[in-house]
Amino acid sequence: MKLLVFAHTPPPHHGQSYMVQLMLEGFGGDTRLRNSQVPPALGIECYHVNARFSRSLEDVGEFQGTKIFLILWFCAQAVWLRFRHGVKNFYYVPAPGKSVALYRDWLVMLLCRPFFKTAILHWHAAGLAKWLETSTTIGSRTATYRLFRPVNLSIVLSRYNFADAEKLLSHKISVVNNGIPDPCPDFETAIRPRRLEQFAARKKIFAGEIPAAPMTVNVLFLAHCTREKGIFAAAEAVLRANRELAARRLPLQLKLVTAGNFVTDQEKAEFEQLRKNPEFAATVVHLGFVSGERKSQLLRGADLFLFPTRYLGENQPVNLIEAMAFGLPIVTTRWRSLPEMLPPDYPGLVNDQNPDALAATILRVLTVKSGEDVRQHFREQFTVERHLATLAAALRSVE
Repeated sequence: MKLLVFAHTPPPHHGQSYMVQLMLEGFGGDTRLRNSQVPPALGIECYHVNARFSRSLEDVGEFQGTKIFLILWFCAQAVWLRFRHGVKNFYYVPAPGKSVALYRDWLVMLLCRPFFKTAILHWHAAGLAKWLETSTTIGSRTATYRLFRPVNLSIVLSRYNFADAEKLLSHKISVVNNGIPDPCPDFETAIRPRRLEQFAARKKIFAGEIPAAPMTVNVLFLAHCTREKGIFAAAEAVLRANRELAARRLPLQLKLVTAGNFVTDQEKAEFEQLRKNPEFAATVVHLGFVSGERKSQLLRGADLFLFPTRYLGENQPVNLIEAMAFGLPIVTTRWRSLPEMLPPDYPGLVNDQNPDALAATILRVLTVKSGEDVRQHFREQFTVERHLATLAAALRSVE
């Protein structure tokens, strides 16, 4: 199967661009750059147009005049590949609910859709259907339906995502979980013993046993540092949890490590202002963007992963998959696709970013979860091997 992949790879680095990169690597890369003697992996022959419209996170979804010229250039590449290599299947990642991003999608579909037999949408973001109904005009909705159709296949990440695919009248919908290479293959020998030891020690403290020395619990927030993603709610929740522990005279203290880039100067300035508070400064550490070994060290050394997101396009974030791979107990929001990612009846879900609810949930999860169940869930649902196999089967189903 020949597939025109109209999607960008990092930079900028976020879940969607990373998953596109994993897909291309898993299918053997761009066919034009691959040794012709090597057959395509999993039966998918990719031709990649690296449609990178933004240079940084701040640019994503924002209007810039140069993006119009980029759209024309990328579309010209796609049409050329259609005729030069006989590629009839057009793979595209629709935007979340943002006007500028939607207009970009319109232009791409107007210029490219007529030349391809099959349109395949991969819904990495969620919420477009609701946004179209509540935040746009009937004219915008009509234009979206006409320019995208027919959608031969929609690949969604969860049941929640079905509404987006159905909104564009997709002929076929396939559920394919995201998946990543196991970042912690030595979990059983190097991490599991420490996780169990820390879990047992926390349970004793909450049961009233006094340890020889006070215990510190490392809480990790690893995401883009925005209010929507939950950095401010996470910080306030940890502060309130510590006050509760102090009121109960328990020799236990939480320390929050936040890692990721701030997207806006306003939110960065607000965070810096909070750091002038001695209580905040003693509890919350910000490291900026981390990757590679530094990121792995943070995940290995953490005791709990905190991600109270209310991000509009949140769907199946890679950071939660990474936290599960490292066997970290998780506290996150009951938001969009997130509840479907975790094991059934998982106790670490809260309805919103309410700091009191988050603090109470953090303290509860610390005493009932060691993280082994989420590690097992990762191995069953979110490995890159499973992801690529199910993705390839869904793509081949349109031929």
